[in-house]
Amino acid sequence: MKRTIKYTFYILFAAVLLVSCASSGSLQSYFVDNQEASNFISQDFPLSMVKLDKSNFTEEQNEAYNSVSKLNFLGYKANGNNDLTLKAEIKKVKAILSDSKYNDLMEFSDKGRKVIVKYIGTDDEADEVIVFGSAKELGFGIIRILGDDMSPDKMSTLFVALQKAKVDESQLQDIMNFFK
Repeated sequence: MKRTIKYTFYILFAAVLLVSCASSGSLQSYFVDNQEASNFISQDFPLSMVKLDKSNFTEEQNEAYNSVSKLNFLGYKANGNNDLTLKAEIKKVKAILSDSKYNDLMEFSDKGRKVIVKYIGTDDEADEVIVFGSAKELGFGIIRILGDDMSPDKMSTLFVALQKAKVDESQLQDIMNFFK
């Protein structure tokens, strides 16, 4: 009888352990799983590689810009033949981003393109900022923004400034060519 209780306890403990270890997937694992898959492009680069005109940045925007150290990009290209796969991949990403650890920062649409910005962290400090953009005719892209002492409020003002800033597009030519 003792042996049966002991085995039952071990089985229950193992089941609980296995269930708690199962994860619904993370954005980082999604990046790793798809970085070399067909129709995907992946690039990591330090922010220092991206040259842009910061002359009109406010002090707050400069602080936010300087708090970013690295960008991870993963893109999926739509090609007319993969509409179902595109929708399935977008659904996967949205399922990952719907996890409660991702806090909403901003969301906007422009000319059929939808952009969602979320972050992991507290209201005072973000550990990671995620930008997810999609367009039916192009596909989608995810940018993981990593850095130190990133403030969600300052990051949102930085995104507004970046929409107006002049970026040397030749630096991002590989990514832009992928979506053509």
